[in-house]
Amino acid sequence: MSNLLELYRRSTGQFGSRVAQIRDDQWELPTPCTEWNVRALVRHLVYEDLWFAPLMHGETIAQVGDRFEGDILGDDPKAAWGEASEAALATAAEPGAFERTVNLSRGDTPAEVYVWELILDHTVHGWDLARGIGADETMDAEIAERLYANLLPVAASLQQGGAFAAPVPVPDDAGTPVKLLALLGRKA
Repeated sequence: MSNLLELYRRSTGQFGSRVAQIRDDQWELPTPCTEWNVRALVRHLVYEDLWFAPLMHGETIAQVGDRFEGDILGDDPKAAWGEASEAALATAAEPGAFERTVNLSRGDTPAEVYVWELILDHTVHGWDLARGIGADETMDAEIAERLYANLLPVAASLQQGGAFAAPVPVPDDAGTPVKLLALLGRKA
């Protein structure tokens, strides 16, 4: 089994490889996240990664405030992604980073749990982005297996809370990436 930092790097790298493939004429294309086009989806992940360092360094939601609101992608969304993800990765690589506690909207949360949430976002939204731009949708198998195992016991409560759409049916012999996407309301 890979360690958490390695999984985080891989999930970020896979999302980043898809950002690099976005052509200039694809930013307005729809994605499986019906409320977001390609640009809005990338903005969501840039936003998530911008929050990472301040929260991991002990700032509260209130202290971060509206620092990352507005047009955080600017004229070069790919560069914005690169800067945000590099800063988040550098923070994750700090000694003891995953032993910290972060202040999230639901309260104090172990950093390890927060990192898993970002791995989930990078992985599933990476698939969303690939689907939106017509790129390779292959998901990191180890990450998919770990996410599926982590989410399966709590999926119903997450769906009731509105975090995910209702699951879609898949054959019993479907691969774990397909099962993970189905659990989160996506058709692979």
